[in-house]
Order: sequence, then C-alpha cells, then structure tokens
Amino acid sequence: MVGYDPESKHGPLTSTEVAISGSASGMVTRVIISPMDVLKIRFQLQVEAITAKNPQSKYHGILQATWRIFTEEGVQAFWKGHIPAQLLSVGYGAVQFVSFEGLTKFVHIATSFNTRDPAVHFVCGGLAACSATLAIQPLDTLRTRFAAQGEPKVYRNLRQAVVTMYKTEGPWSFYRGLTPTLVAVFPYAGLQFAFYNIFQKVYVYMIPPAETSTGQNLQRLYRLCLEYTTGRGFRWIF
Repeated sequence: MVGYDPESKHGPLTSTEVAISGSASGMVTRVIISPMDVLKIRFQLQVEAITAKNPQSKYHGILQATWRIFTEEGVQAFWKGHIPAQLLSVGYGAVQFVSFEGLTKFVHIATSFNTRDPAVHFVCGGLAACSATLAIQPLDTLRTRFAAQGEPKVYRNLRQAVVTMYKTEGPWSFYRGLTPTLVAVFPYAGLQFAFYNIFQKVYVYMIPPAETSTGQNLQRLYRLCLEYTTGRGFRWIF
C-alpha cells in the first residue's frame, strides 16, 4: 500500500525506507525510458513539421529519428544528460514518496478523513508531486538542455552548463516553465495515486482467498462491472 496506512499488518515504513524505495524506482525507470525521452524532446524542439513530406524536417518519425540520431551521434546520444536525469529521477522519487507518506499520515492524525480514500490520495499525491517538482526543477532544466543539444555541443559537462546558465541567464533560468509544470503535474500525479488506490481495491475484491474457484472470480467480476454501470459499484471500493 502506498502512503500511510494505520491498518497495515506490517507497520508503517520509515522515512528512510520510503525514500530509498522511491529513489530506486526512479533510477530504474530513468535508465529504461531515457531513449524515448530524448526522442520526445527532439520532436518538441523541431520547428519544421514532423512529416516526411517536408524535406527540411530533420526528424519525421520514431524509427527514422532513432536511426538518424544513432548514425550521427552514436548510441550514447540516447542517454545524453543522463547524470542530471538520474539525479532528477532519484531525487524526485525520494521527495515525492516521502512527501506522500507524510501528507497521508498528517491527514490521519489531524483530520477525520480516511487515509485509504482515493480522494485523499488524489490531493496528497498531487501535492507530493508539486513538492518533488519544486525540489528538482533545476535538474529537469539541465536534463532538457543536454538532451536537446545536438552537434556541436553547447554544454560539455554538468558543471560548465550550470556556470554558463547562471552567468548568462541568471539563477531563475533553472526554474523556467515551473508554473505550467506544476499545473500539469498536480492532476497527473493525483490521478495516478488515486487510481492506484482504486485498482488495488478492485484487485483485492476480485481475487478472493485461495479456496475460491475461478468461476466465482468471474461471477464477482461480472457483478462488479454490472453494478458500476448502474452507479452502485462504488460501494464495494470506497
């Protein structure tokens, strides 16, 4: 169960355990999705239309862009800016999950709301993501700059990028785009935590003890879907 759960049989996790778990998940995820992130940024920064019909378009498809980046810049190009990206992912995961744990615990102690309610997870998840975004926004800016640059490189390494941006653009350059990022991340993360909560409860409801037969499982699933269509299924979850 993600978040503070006073009814947990194993007891609540410590802040250190939550931070380590969040950091590890962020680190592994970043290694896997980095190539797609580089492609996304290249497409976003291309002024020309992303179509093969336009001869001026450098990238006009995922496969074509992947092959062109590979042939022109090498396989390492798909992990450009990986160090700041890893710092971002590790830091984001740690701050987000520690904040979420703390917020849900605060709700349990200071209010009468049920910390296992999806609505609570939506609000706490959104606020936790905003906290993490504030903490790692400078690293996100650096990651984007590294991933966007082609050849010749504008920034040779992380230190040079930080010094150059600070001297030429000022300290607030590291927080560019913060407002729209916060506006986007709150509902995104809030819904992610809320639906994780909901689907976890659906899973627990649908999967009975080991002695229950498969036929009974299917009957429970059918009944759940039927009740959702009539608006009564929420009583099984909330």
